[in-house]
Amino acid sequence: MGTVKLSKIIDELSLQKLNFKEEHNDINITTSDINRPGLQLAGFYQYLGTDRIQIIGKVEMTYLNQFDSNNRYERLYALFSSGVPCVVLARGIEPFEEMMQVAEECDIPLLLTQEDTSRFLSNLISYLNVELAPMETMHGELVEVYGEGVLILGESGVGKSETALELVKRGHRLVADDLVEVRRVSSRTLVGSAPEIIRHFVEIRGIGILDVKYLYGVGSVKTTESINLVINMELWDSTKQYERLGADELTTEILGIKVPSLTIPVRPGRNLAIIIEVAAMNNRQKKMGYNAAKVFTEKITEDNRRKTDF
Repeated sequence: MGTVKLSKIIDELSLQKLNFKEEHNDINITTSDINRPGLQLAGFYQYLGTDRIQIIGKVEMTYLNQFDSNNRYERLYALFSSGVPCVVLARGIEPFEEMMQVAEECDIPLLLTQEDTSRFLSNLISYLNVELAPMETMHGELVEVYGEGVLILGESGVGKSETALELVKRGHRLVADDLVEVRRVSSRTLVGSAPEIIRHFVEIRGIGILDVKYLYGVGSVKTTESINLVINMELWDSTKQYERLGADELTTEILGIKVPSLTIPVRPGRNLAIIIEVAAMNNRQKKMGYNAAKVFTEKITEDNRRKTDF
């Protein structure tokens, strides 16, 4: 698990700063777990996660509103002095004077969002799940082809960048060239993106660096994409037996998740872009319940059975 700066969260989710100092920008958030401190405001602190962002919505504010100023101050002080990284008010709710006072005394960032509490909570958790997910950097290309995220791997010089550029030219979208940051955002989902410094750029040997977004338009690129298929490109080896039928379900394991994979041999005259397009469409068909290799095998088996019966 990684970390994300509080300043980045503020920028990404458009949070307003009510009590905020320059040094608060460097606060690190290390968990995607979020807390609504209703129980804590009622006095129960046994299981408070002090590393969690605290979200106060209409329910908590209505509860606090029933107390006098001194009682409200004590309850808020107990929460803010526990060492939580920050407190966010939802629904554009105006803070109590005691809340501003406690935030200043305890040196805790107090932030505000105009979004509904549940919606903001969902957006924040989704954002943190991606930012804090286990990550692995891989050498390859990530392209969206017919809605499928295709991760192209292979040795340097095998033609990965040229293939990705041809796919973009054919109307598909580039996510990352050369380096792909792969994050495990759930037990079943991998999401890939490019490091920000090289995002939307492609290196073509003999030409140099190209900006795909400016060459082909903003519709030719994408910031992130789920990884649904892995293509391993390798130079043709005449001594090796390559898959002819496609009945075997091969996978590549990345961050503990198995992803369907294919090995595509590279030799002069092969149109790799078309092959990858077909591979992506075939992968979609399999997910929708149709496997052409199995249907073909069943037809051959049935044909042989009929001949044997005669």
